[in-house]
Amino acid sequence: MTFPHLSLVADPHDRRGLHRTDDAWLEREWADPAGRVLVISGTRVRPGAEGLEWLSTSEAPDGLRLLLGIRDEVTWWAVIVPGEVARAEPDRWLPLRGLLPFLAGDRPGEAPLVFHAIGLAEWHWSHRFCPRCGGALLPRAAGHELVCADCGKPQFPRSDPAVIMLVAAGEPGAPDERCLLGRNHSWPEGRFSTLAGFCEPGESLEDAVRREVLEETGVAVGEVRYFGNQPWPLPSSLMLGFHGRALSEEIRLEDDDVEDARWFTREEMRRQAADGSLVLPGGVSISRSLVEDWYGGPLPGSW
Repeated sequence: MTFPHLSLVADPHDRRGLHRTDDAWLEREWADPAGRVLVISGTRVRPGAEGLEWLSTSEAPDGLRLLLGIRDEVTWWAVIVPGEVARAEPDRWLPLRGLLPFLAGDRPGEAPLVFHAIGLAEWHWSHRFCPRCGGALLPRAAGHELVCADCGKPQFPRSDPAVIMLVAAGEPGAPDERCLLGRNHSWPEGRFSTLAGFCEPGESLEDAVRREVLEETGVAVGEVRYFGNQPWPLPSSLMLGFHGRALSEEIRLEDDDVEDARWFTREEMRRQAADGSLVLPGGVSISRSLVEDWYGGPLPGSW
């Protein structure tokens, strides 16, 4: 079975991390007319009529250069320009979530480049001052490092580990086996998804799964099995997918983030997804892959 979320990480680029501090190599690659550049205003990108626009290096505006790497013998870059550019045309410049429909098409390898670029842009936007002394942070290493102008402490991009889980109850594969889905109070009627939450300091990923499910729904989880992962720079998460086996089935909603949670059999899920009363996560998300892996195949409808 092909999982839909893998399309966003397929055919990744060579990040060339060892060249990020080689100024001569960087200048030589920037001078190559074959190089391609994604322009980011703050943390937003302006797509064109046929998808994302990659400029040549000679067409790129002045700004902070980010080396993304090499793919298909082409060097790929991003340039960050001030956020005022996007604010002047708010309807044309989109955040990463608005770009996802452009990244699910027939241009393999583009999504990892865009995730890399916007993830760095989000980091630069949110890390302007040193957390140790409050001094100004200056970029180096082709945008992959910040160093304090006052105390010299370096800062590096980080991804926050978040667990996302499909919890099932009953005999595996049996007709009455059920999976647990929840919904946020801000979502449209009928939209449900797998549960998720951030891993806390000193906590294993498996224990994070058990804690989050218990806190959000009151359901105790025993066995936890790793499924896969997906980079999700919205703004800086790494989604770590798991399947869990419930030890209890009574639902108690005590977390304000979860408005409703329900158990669904495969037949209930198929029927409700087909008639639109159940709206499942989008195909590019690992949440969708977790649901369809448990269900055993593709399902109709999505966000």
